[in-house]
Amino acid sequence: MTEDRHYRLPRVLKDEDDSNPSNQSAGATFQEIAALRFSRRAALKGLLATSALTAMGTALAPARQAQASTADSSLKFTEVPHAYDEKFHVAEGYDAQILLRWGDKVLSDAPAFTPGKLTAEGQAKQFGYNCDFISYMPLPAGSNNSGNGLLFVNHEYTNPHMMFPGFADATAAAEGTTAATTAIELEAHGATIVEVRKEGDAWQVVDGSKYNRRLTLNTEMEISGPAAGHDRLKTSADPSGKKVLGMINNCGGGWTPWGTVLTAEENFHQYFGGDPSGTAEAVNYKRYGLKGEPSYPWGKFVDRFDVTKEVNEPNRFGWIVEVNPYDPNQPAVKRTALGRFKHEAATTVVNPDGRLVVYTGDDERFEYVYKYVSNGTFDPAAGVANSALLDDGTLYVAKFGADGSVEWLPMVQGQGELTAANGFSSQADILIETRRAADLLGATKMDRPEDVEADPKGGKVYVLLTKNDKRKGDQVDPANARAENLWGHIIELTPPSMDGKADHAAAKFAWDTFIQAGNPKDAAQDAKYGGEVSESGWFANPDNVAFDPKGRMWIATDGFPDFGVHDGVWAADIDGAGRAITKHFLGVPRGGELCGPAFTPDGQTFFVAVQHPGEEDESSFDSPTTRWPDFAEGVPPRPSVVAIVKRGGGEIGS
Repeated sequence: MTEDRHYRLPRVLKDEDDSNPSNQSAGATFQEIAALRFSRRAALKGLLATSALTAMGTALAPARQAQASTADSSLKFTEVPHAYDEKFHVAEGYDAQILLRWGDKVLSDAPAFTPGKLTAEGQAKQFGYNCDFISYMPLPAGSNNSGNGLLFVNHEYTNPHMMFPGFADATAAAEGTTAATTAIELEAHGATIVEVRKEGDAWQVVDGSKYNRRLTLNTEMEISGPAAGHDRLKTSADPSGKKVLGMINNCGGGWTPWGTVLTAEENFHQYFGGDPSGTAEAVNYKRYGLKGEPSYPWGKFVDRFDVTKEVNEPNRFGWIVEVNPYDPNQPAVKRTALGRFKHEAATTVVNPDGRLVVYTGDDERFEYVYKYVSNGTFDPAAGVANSALLDDGTLYVAKFGADGSVEWLPMVQGQGELTAANGFSSQADILIETRRAADLLGATKMDRPEDVEADPKGGKVYVLLTKNDKRKGDQVDPANARAENLWGHIIELTPPSMDGKADHAAAKFAWDTFIQAGNPKDAAQDAKYGGEVSESGWFANPDNVAFDPKGRMWIATDGFPDFGVHDGVWAADIDGAGRAITKHFLGVPRGGELCGPAFTPDGQTFFVAVQHPGEEDESSFDSPTTRWPDFAEGVPPRPSVVAIVKRGGGEIGS
């Protein structure tokens, strides 16, 4: 999800937050370190001989290939030109099938979608709004079936001025919010699970499948881990502190090796009204951006969204939530051991020693990158009982060194500054106030850490940093790093070796820059790719990535419209002659964002989510700038999931 842009609701509050980022700690920014790193590249070979990296058994990323170009890429599709219009564009020879639209039937008794006549009861049975993360889970569980499976899809947030008629813009919609529209929006959040099947070359939702269901802000969920039952999670509705209604602003995610989905709660702060400054959680809430100026005025109608009425309710959001898509009777669980912040992604890796590692980023300017390492080990025969690994382990935050190393700092109560004297009387306090704990440890401030993904073949880890236009010039070495980073970049982390495999649980990694996004023809942008990219091959604002079965990276963007270009997908090899040379595969309709990219195991279907099409200053339900995907009078733009296949069959990109 984008942190800001030309957006209205719910971006208005975000723009204000970005003027005064909530991270006011004195820790070094990533750009300050990157400036030193780039400026010392000429000396790095000598450094490697004496630094900790030698002991780690790692090496820096290969040098740029100045003569390499798109001709060296293993990706053989014809690129889509940069554009900005009302349509969806995909490379020649591929078909884009609209699989699920906002308001489509999920449960068999759902009403037909009728624009302007929504009900909360109907929305609870229909596909929700602003689809984001997608996970394809084969049927049967544990198989590699690429023609029949489950789709798990997040619904991040709502745009009421695009959902309901009569509002000229987001401000008018906020002012006109009612109890009835609030009830609909609560049901439009959460997630959808549907069974899908490929018939010939076409995908379809299996109507009436026993797996089809919705999770919304009214779905009861459990809370587990060190913070479960803590006083700071208790409310009048839940004096146990172990139950919560729903999940909110679910953006990125991941999946576990035992067949469950991990979905990440992100910008929870913008839903809570009431002045938090006079509450016992004032310091905590300020660090997360709660100001009593919510983008959603739901607190007028639902007490739990007013901190003066339920002071602890915000502490029950901002977690990683585990969902079993194969078992509708198993409750979703918020796993508190993974920390509370504005999560993007939850990427799992089984380490060579059997421990589970989970990577996640905190999606805001000057925030941090985290990993979690379980104490126990994964047992393939134990099935969902492995979920206990998510409750017992250590959370770490990253500190990037100028010598090319990454130090993972343990976030453990009683160690270093994480003591009762600093307000951390228990591990639960650290997990509830993860940001403040990371501040005290001196973690490295990053440029909006969004997706953090591990290459399933080579073991390297990629951190997508979308942008940071608030970074000042005196924070960096201007010869090597970028002030006012409008374009974003991708960092490559290299874990050390354990028996010939990547040791993701190690205390130190190596790092280097994989791509520094932007237009390479504009010297002021200081863009860096693996070689020459085409006119449409450059991109800005990386957000999420997916890896195809060949190990190639597919990059989704969020914010490129600021440069007059649609958001979409750019793909690149991560090694070989085509390393870091990006090609443009698809573009979304104007105002939209490309989310969720996910492949079937055979690489022959590429699922993507188009979020908030038509979300622009001049756009509304009554007068949208696009009517994609229906293009019917009176029908507003509808966030949708798209299934992309190669015409005639075959792997995507080959």
